[in-house]
Amino acid sequence: MTNDAFTDFEKSMSYGDYLQLDELLACQLPVSAQHDEMLFIVIHQATELWMKLMIHELTAAIGAIQRDDLKPAFKMMTRVSRIQSQLIQSWDVLSTLTPSDYLTFRDQLGQSSGFQSYQYRTIEFALGNKQAGMLKPHSHRADLMKSLTAVFEAPSIYDETLLLLARRGFAIPADRTNRDWRTQYEASEGVQAVWREIYRQAGEHWELYELAEKLVDIEDWFRQWRFRHLTTVERIIGGKKGTGGTAGAAYLRRATLEIRLFPELWDVRTDL
Repeated sequence: MTNDAFTDFEKSMSYGDYLQLDELLACQLPVSAQHDEMLFIVIHQATELWMKLMIHELTAAIGAIQRDDLKPAFKMMTRVSRIQSQLIQSWDVLSTLTPSDYLTFRDQLGQSSGFQSYQYRTIEFALGNKQAGMLKPHSHRADLMKSLTAVFEAPSIYDETLLLLARRGFAIPADRTNRDWRTQYEASEGVQAVWREIYRQAGEHWELYELAEKLVDIEDWFRQWRFRHLTTVERIIGGKKGTGGTAGAAYLRRATLEIRLFPELWDVRTDL
């Protein structure tokens, strides 16, 4: 009954207190007087919140894989995929911003750009997209450089998966278990042969087969997120350069089509 609801929060924590809503809702500070800038800010702030949760889950999943504790990792990886689906849907809202709407405040953004999101870069590094040049936009902040460099230099979730396979006795080539984690991963026929064995004998290696499919889910959703980003950018600014100085849609197109995070998990499908 609503009459029984607790209503005296003079000395108790309320919903708003718990979520720190006063602080959270005070963070939307447009730099122009244009109506549509609020949409732009809220979408990007909400995205950063979702990415914070993604990092939380990815970090825990990597830790679970390191401990050879895969069941919790599966739950965390599934949650990452669900978060990614939410991020994809956010582009639908942002795409209601027309080119004319955006042009009313775009110049007020200066050089700020989503390209500079350190949380997005953290996610990319954790997933294995290692490009040293992506650290440079954060060099002005020692705290960010420290946290980003730590993820950049650590094994990715796929590297940890291959290390797990090696610990379980699979013939993962030594140049994939003892390599410079700061470099972009390259496909290996030896690794593909291991995945081929796991997929062909899925019943015998069910846990590892499921781990492979969780990784494929994450990359699948990640590709869709990048493609939806590309489409939204093309819809709003066409072929213009991005505010951060990138080639805009052309840059995103290369990122969408050329980056493969877990190559053998895609290539092995041809072998089956």
